Formats: sequence, structure tokens, C-alpha cells
Amino acid sequence: MNFYQLVVPMKPSLIIFDLDGTLVDSAPDLNACGNRMLKIIGRHPINLEKSKTFIGDGVRIFIEKTLHSADYASSSIEIDEIEKLFLNDYQNRSAELSKLYPGVKQTLEKLRQAGYRLGVCTNKPQQASESLLAKLNIDHFFEKIVGGDYYPVRKPNKQHILNLINEMEGVPEKTIMIGDNEHDAVMAKDAQVYFIFCTYGYSRSPVDEIIYQERIHSFPDVINSKILNR
Repeated sequence: MNFYQLVVPMKPSLIIFDLDGTLVDSAPDLNACGNRMLKIIGRHPINLEKSKTFIGDGVRIFIEKTLHSADYASSSIEIDEIEKLFLNDYQNRSAELSKLYPGVKQTLEKLRQAGYRLGVCTNKPQQASESLLAKLNIDHFFEKIVGGDYYPVRKPNKQHILNLINEMEGVPEKTIMIGDNEHDAVMAKDAQVYFIFCTYGYSRSPVDEIIYQERIHSFPDVINSKILNR
């Protein structure tokens, strides 16, 4: 693990979560949607594990990587059209196979009862993020949800989380970011936000290359984190 200098945070008041690979195991639906897209253009499906490595950069890059893996060359105009088809399909079927990780709903409830204010910072498109969280019945836990197209920038740009913190009238030194991806780690580091890394998610980097203050192996471990029990 690589550490970085971080002023010891004050008692946290905001907890910000990534979505895919942190709150929700969404890879099965993304894989299924990607394979339906590939079928339309006459390509063979790809497996779930490969699709997982495409998650975290937003829907456009997920599509581009899926097409590339199927040896399908396309123009930017064609990708625009494929993206529209993909999003329409995913919007309607985003929760057919996706599931909350064990203990998510109960843990969010405990955090809210303890007085923490919760938000979501994800590279998934805004509409898809709100829809999925609503379908899984956890959207009401969050004061603010910001997708990858909500601001002009997205993860790993630090302004993604800093803008969210500002909108929630918080400060970085009283904020925790919880995520599973190297983009979450870089964003938190650059924003000087305490980062808890979820080892169970979709990180494409080895665990020992992720920069974090704490790591958890299951979502309920958040409750027992050092930062919340000082």
C-alpha cells in the first residue's frame, strides 16, 4: 500500500460512495447489455470477467472497450448511435441482474441513524445512476447523487468530489470517500479526502498499488472503520 500525506481529518460528517463495485454489483447487467449490443452488430458475446475490467470510466469508454474486445472498428458517429441504443437498453434493464452487495441497505440505515450525511459520486451517467439506485430502493439514503455527466469533469478529476462536497455544504477534511477503483483513490488523494478502499469491487489495479487510508473487505466493515470509531 502507498500512503500519502493527509492532515488528520476532523470528525467526519459527509460520507461519499462510489456506485458500481461499491454499493452495487452491477457488472452482470452491464455485461448483458453489452452483449445484446454486440449481437445487434453481429459480434460474439464477451464474458463477465472481461466486462468488469471495462467498468469505472463511464459508459462511453465501456462501450468503446467492449467494441474493441470484439474487434469491431467504428467511427465516432457510429459510437454515438450505439451509445444511445446502449443507454436506452440499460436504462430499462439495469436492475435485472444487478444486486446490492451484502449488508448495503442495513449499513446505510445505520450510518444515517448515526447522523452521517450520505452522497454518491460515480462516473455512471446521471439518469442511469438515479434509476438504478431507485430500482434497488436505496436512493432515499442519499442527499445528493452526481453522475459522470453531472459536472463538466468526472473522476479521477478532484473537482468531481469537491463540487459535490461544496453542494452538500461540507468540507474535504470532514469527508470520507468510499470506493473500489483506482479513479476513486486518485480523486480522493488529490482532493485531500480520507479514502476507504473496497477490496471486493472492480479495481483494475493490484491492491498494493491503490492509495488509501483504510480498506474494507465487505460493505458492513464501514461501521467498524477506524475513522468512524476514533
